[in-house]
Amino acid sequence: MSLAACAALVERGDPDRFAAVMAAPLRVRARLFPLYAFNLEVARAPWVTKEPMIAEMRLQWWRDVVAEPVARKHEVAGPLHTVIQEAGLPVEVLDRLVGARRWDVYSDAFEDAAHFDRYLDETAGGLMWCAAKACGAPDQAEAAARDFGWAAGLATFLRAVPELEARGKIPLVDGRTEAVRALAAKGLAKIGQARRDRRGLGSAVLAGWQAEALLIQVLKDPQIVAEGAMGLSEFQRRGRLAWAALTGFW
Repeated sequence: MSLAACAALVERGDPDRFAAVMAAPLRVRARLFPLYAFNLEVARAPWVTKEPMIAEMRLQWWRDVVAEPVARKHEVAGPLHTVIQEAGLPVEVLDRLVGARRWDVYSDAFEDAAHFDRYLDETAGGLMWCAAKACGAPDQAEAAARDFGWAAGLATFLRAVPELEARGKIPLVDGRTEAVRALAAKGLAKIGQARRDRRGLGSAVLAGWQAEALLIQVLKDPQIVAEGAMGLSEFQRRGRLAWAALTGFW
């Protein structure tokens, strides 16, 4: 059970979040690495097996980890338990984050737009709120954290659309050009709202430093989602993260 193991997992499996944590103050890294390692393990669980029952069991294991009052001897579960206790993370939010990933297990499409919204809120929105809470955010910051997390999650999800389709999923409720553009506009509106209410979010927002630029790309040309052409140059990525870390503006 070590912080180094969590950091190594994030570095290998989620390099963008790893870069964001390394740009954050040293004092919050010990809380963010276990949280992001947990998110990575949960996100992977539905994809490491073709057997839905096994995937469901993996997700249930993490739900049990979150709910139990005693830490398990596991390289991620142990440090995560420490963060939950020290930062007072809302275990119900973490539980819903895991539960929402059941959609990834099966090939069913989202039921409707509300289901898609809820998926992004419970996964990316919930994670952003827990990260903000781990960084010391007050309860009043939850709405802003969820708005920004939803938008960042949308950007990540849109980048994954071609891969999800290749795996037999139907990722979008409406894949028409105008519908994809409307999604990007909704995400940008949420970023704007979060920016107006951003007091107290702290370094948690660094994890979404690419979201606005990526959604602007989609707004201008929704076709890049289907083409798998979303993305920033390395210079843009480094510059935007450095600016966000230096100024606190994202």
